[in-house]
Amino acid sequence: MSQVPIIYIISDSLGETAEFVARAAAIQFSKHPCTIHHISHVRSLTTLEEAVRKAKQEEAIIAFTIVQPELRDYVKKKAIEFDVQTVDVLSPMLEALETAIGAKPDYKVGLLHQLDDDYFRRVSAIEFAVKNDDGRNASASLAQADIILIGVSRTSKTPLSMYLAHKRLKVMNIPLVPEIAPIDELFQLPYRKKIIGLTISSEQLNRIRQERLKSMGLFVEANYANQERILEEILYADSIMRRLGCPVINVSDKAVEETAAWILDYIAKGDILREQMGSSFS
Repeated sequence: MSQVPIIYIISDSLGETAEFVARAAAIQFSKHPCTIHHISHVRSLTTLEEAVRKAKQEEAIIAFTIVQPELRDYVKKKAIEFDVQTVDVLSPMLEALETAIGAKPDYKVGLLHQLDDDYFRRVSAIEFAVKNDDGRNASASLAQADIILIGVSRTSKTPLSMYLAHKRLKVMNIPLVPEIAPIDELFQLPYRKKIIGLTISSEQLNRIRQERLKSMGLFVEANYANQERILEEILYADSIMRRLGCPVINVSDKAVEETAAWILDYIAKGDILREQMGSSFS
């Protein structure tokens, strides 16, 4: 197994079920964070073989939810051939129900994600998070955002935005950098109510950034991971958050799911945000 455990999520639909199971298991190994890769809407044997080959090269685990028996059996066959560890998330439940009911499954892909209003809201939120990642389109999208995440680089802003998007929340994130002043609109009252700050200990941020530089093949001594630079960034971000008067979450040693749970609870209890978003977060 590689230094950072890698999990490939393979599905003939979105892969959310396999991802949920994988993350639920991975969170029990807090000192060994995992990297998750998605391969969704798989329809061909060629795509599956390529995915298994890549998993072999990266010493990854495969977690898959595939309804079609032909594709499912092919994954298992190739996994044995390439000696790749797999977890078939769906089959045990399908087989148990088949035995209990005495009937064959329909084998229809994507039934869990029928094209209803809820599904389209989720897709819209995911598209919003992608388009408004890392401060892109900030001024133009503030009014449409349900939540605005701010913080220094590597405080889980992007994965948190995507996680909350799957809860149908439109989330944009804006990095705080000493050399770049936040946009003026951020300090206007209608938008300040949407802001949540993310902070982290300097020691953990240093470790995370060093690992990031290593993964990119860069020198860990770069200014990006310099302790003095990190302290400067954190102090600057803290000063902006104090000016905004926004709630702040310390994400040190917190999984994305834990931070997201805090935000969802904050929304559920907070009248201001609830008025803005109606029931979209439920």
